[in-house]
Amino acid sequence: MAPNNRIVAVLGPTNTGKTHYAIERMLAHRSGVIGLPLRLLAREVYDKIVALRGPSVVALVTGEERIVPDRAKYWVCTVEAMPEGMGCDFLAVDEIQLCADPERGHIFTDRLLRARGLHETLFLGAETMRKAIAALVPTADFLYRDRFSELSYSGQKKISRMPARSAIVSFSVDNVYGIAELLRRQKGGAAVVMGALSPRTRNAQVEMYQNGDVDYLVATDAIGMGLNLDVNHVAFSATSKFDGNRMRPLMANELAQIAGRAGRHMNNGTFGVTGEAGPLHDEVLEAITENRFQPLSKLYWRNSKLQFGTTKALIESLETHTDNDWLTRVRESDDLGALKTLVEDVEVQARASDGASVTLLWDVCRIPDFRGISGREHADLLSVIYNYLHEKGQIPQVWLARQINRIDNTQGDIDALSKRLAYIRTWTYVAQRKGWVDDHSHWRDATRAVEDRLSDALHIALTQRFVDRRTSILMRRLKQKESLVADVNKDGEVTVEEQFVGRLEGFRFQQDVSGSPDEAKTLRSASLQALTPEFHLRADRMYNAPDTEFDFTDQGGLMWGTSAVGKLIPGPDALKPHVQAFVDVEAGPEVTEKVTRRLQHFIDRKVSTLFEPLLNMQRDETLTGMARGFAFQMIEGLGLLDRADVGEDVKSLDQESRSALRKHGIRFGQFTVFMPLLLKPAPTRLRLLLWSLASGLQEFPEAPPPGLVTVPTDDKAPEGYHLKSGYRAAGERALRVDMAERLADMLRTQDTRGGFEATADMLSITGMTLEQFANLMQGLGYRAEKAERVKVKAMPVVDKAEAVAPEADAGDATADEAPVAEAVSEVTPEITSVDEADPEQPVEMEVFYTFAWGARRPERIADAPRKNAKPRGKPQNDKGAKGKRGKGPRRDTKAETFQARPPKHEKPIDPDNPFAAALMGFNKK
Repeated sequence: MAPNNRIVAVLGPTNTGKTHYAIERMLAHRSGVIGLPLRLLAREVYDKIVALRGPSVVALVTGEERIVPDRAKYWVCTVEAMPEGMGCDFLAVDEIQLCADPERGHIFTDRLLRARGLHETLFLGAETMRKAIAALVPTADFLYRDRFSELSYSGQKKISRMPARSAIVSFSVDNVYGIAELLRRQKGGAAVVMGALSPRTRNAQVEMYQNGDVDYLVATDAIGMGLNLDVNHVAFSATSKFDGNRMRPLMANELAQIAGRAGRHMNNGTFGVTGEAGPLHDEVLEAITENRFQPLSKLYWRNSKLQFGTTKALIESLETHTDNDWLTRVRESDDLGALKTLVEDVEVQARASDGASVTLLWDVCRIPDFRGISGREHADLLSVIYNYLHEKGQIPQVWLARQINRIDNTQGDIDALSKRLAYIRTWTYVAQRKGWVDDHSHWRDATRAVEDRLSDALHIALTQRFVDRRTSILMRRLKQKESLVADVNKDGEVTVEEQFVGRLEGFRFQQDVSGSPDEAKTLRSASLQALTPEFHLRADRMYNAPDTEFDFTDQGGLMWGTSAVGKLIPGPDALKPHVQAFVDVEAGPEVTEKVTRRLQHFIDRKVSTLFEPLLNMQRDETLTGMARGFAFQMIEGLGLLDRADVGEDVKSLDQESRSALRKHGIRFGQFTVFMPLLLKPAPTRLRLLLWSLASGLQEFPEAPPPGLVTVPTDDKAPEGYHLKSGYRAAGERALRVDMAERLADMLRTQDTRGGFEATADMLSITGMTLEQFANLMQGLGYRAEKAERVKVKAMPVVDKAEAVAPEADAGDATADEAPVAEAVSEVTPEITSVDEADPEQPVEMEVFYTFAWGARRPERIADAPRKNAKPRGKPQNDKGAKGKRGKGPRRDTKAETFQARPPKHEKPIDPDNPFAAALMGFNKK
């Protein structure tokens, strides 16, 4: 050892500037090397020195990364990767108290015992190492540094009450992710820092925290190893961790190492517990706050003088014990375990037959198990690598490329990306080893590029999962009491600080549901800054909009364009509904009043336009007495009344009253009293809405599609629905009321007592098949008797000129019969009787129905049997006049008489009277 070699142990708690002091001392020399406990910390120190001296003189050497410029003078390394025998002027080892770590302690102890700079050596660490260093390095001087700021205990806090600029520490990946997810929902997000992250991912996450994008950091105990962060508070979510063998509580000095990251430089810091972690004991708190810990009495050690003659000799040298009271042999490490597994392989044992091959085997066994898989699988991979190196001298490029290409995939979730990053670290480590691959600079760059791509993808995945940028920005702006820049675009999308926060639908702000409940108040408060003027602008624009921009829905909603702006509520009567506007309270009463007034104007004009006949009748002062009373019933019925319900009132109306009502468009039909103008689609749609509203229905039925003569009946529809929709329910279908009256007119000409068949006109106006028409007639109160008969086939239509026999005398027909005969000849084809049919042709049958009044409904039909009236002809049973199926009812064969004289002018008979036709018949007799 040179006489001017100075060995100094710089000891003290965290936040004493020890690492900064070591950097200053190294740069004061012409060359130097510093060993750091973490790859992440090594990268941080490397960046600092590069900023001071430039990249051409600074080297970075870790297990997976090697940046060595030709003129490198300052080497920044992980402790495991520190080069030996370089002869640097300066050497430093940080976090020297890790000599007591069960996993890596023997590496730090070896550096403590053997690593020296030519002129100056520094050991940086906790005060607990003083006695051990004094005993093992007697020539060492000691320099104690006090903490720049105070560290105090703040007790237990819920994560939801965690102060900003806090780091929450956990000791498992699952817990780290769970806490980060909770912080995203409650605080806008968190950065994640773990030792397993690549430096690129870690730096991106830390940068996000340092620049204020998020105010929270969730980390493992990796932050306790010298990472310099602007943390004001450290919270432990657990105080126990798995050390590789068992769960054990953290010792006071380990807690202090992590808690000490709170408070940087002159800023005081606090620490505490959260989540499931219980309160810390008083003696532990006193030890942390006053930095008084039990001195370390044992350091982990492993023999560094290895024997490479045989594998057995190597294993024995690795398991050598020490007599030093300060040292204890490390438990079996991963590299030794891999060695023992490999030597059991016959092929490996055969190859490791000399010193060089055993040395190579040991180098391969020292490849870390970055993948964290089982020892057996890791040993299998090492076996393949060793066999290639021993047989070929290098790892085949094709095989190595295949392994790397399998990992080069940036798709997948956080776990998948993290696994690929761990896998690529193995090949990055291999590519760094000189001589193991051909053109190692190419493979080093290739593995580094894959790692960078995976690191970026992992950072994006972590940010997407654990950071809500929108909330974090709003929280930061509000905390800084800055005015927020908000905007509403033409589509109603509301943005605050260019972050989408919701949508303005009409006059109601629909907040983005992707946010958490905890951020809802913040988002709404920020959004309303933009919405306040927008509400007034919209209200003015809506008030001046034409009625064509408004509409109502079948459920009573009021629309302005595509936005729901209100709904109808019951008013004093059905034709005077009131309006309830959909306006947020924050818009103010002025906006609410303006929107309500405009919507009321719209619906009032809609009612007055579509129900003009009703309103005109309501204002007609000439209607008096029974006529006026019946008019009010029509108004209450919104233009439609079931005749069965108002039959007595109709009877009491005299001809003058009926004439006055008909002037307003009222038609007194067989089944319904109605206004034909109000059967149009627009009035029908509004009538159903107003009726549903006045009836207090919870769900409003929709109007039938326009233009349909019949629609299926709905048994679940509320009572009165079919009538208000303009239809009359009859069987399985409902017939439009005006068509029902046309059908009634046709039925008056039929023998409803004796029975009749449906005519083509009946089927035509209903648009039904014969089966459907039969069901309809049964719904109207008729009996429908089904039967079969031989189908009568039509002959080809003969030309009218040929159809008249030459000997026919036109004078044989009366004046009244001539046009009828002519019409029949035009539409009725000549037929062939059944007797004349070809006997060789099969007989074709047809179904027909015979309808007769069934007196099952209260409606009165023109030819319905009167009370106490004697039936005409013989009684009819259900099978027809002769009691046989297939034969129709007996026809009245009484001859008709005609007269040419004009009819006698009598007092006009009311055409709306159900018995008008019968009365007219009596007058003609």
